[in-house]
Amino acid sequence: MRAAVEKAEAVYVKLESMKLKETAKKVQKSIVETLTYDDFPREHRVRIRTNNAIERIMKEIRRRTRVVGAFPDGNSALMLCAARLRHIAGTQWGTKRYLDIDLLTEQDLELNFRMAEAI
Repeated sequence: MRAAVEKAEAVYVKLESMKLKETAKKVQKSIVETLTYDDFPREHRVRIRTNNAIERIMKEIRRRTRVVGAFPDGNSALMLCAARLRHIAGTQWGTKRYLDIDLLTEQDLELNFRMAEAI
């Protein structure tokens, strides 16, 4: 993470030298939030830095709604989307585990142990 912060600082300095002060401020202000994913276990980082799972669901909903074309009202569109989401949740695709929560629990316990040792 230190290398990423250093790189962001370099980008900030370069943007300032290019007289893009507002952009530089945004980079500097949001770098900590942007690199939050680095606090997660390595196995999770690949999955949380992308939104492929959500994009896949949205693609499936778009595919289903395009077949219908025009909906009589918003409720019928909402009902179709909800039905598709219920189907996804009820199938094997909906039961796949995206992240291993045990890794987060282990990381939390390790952090608590280190904090206890420091006291």
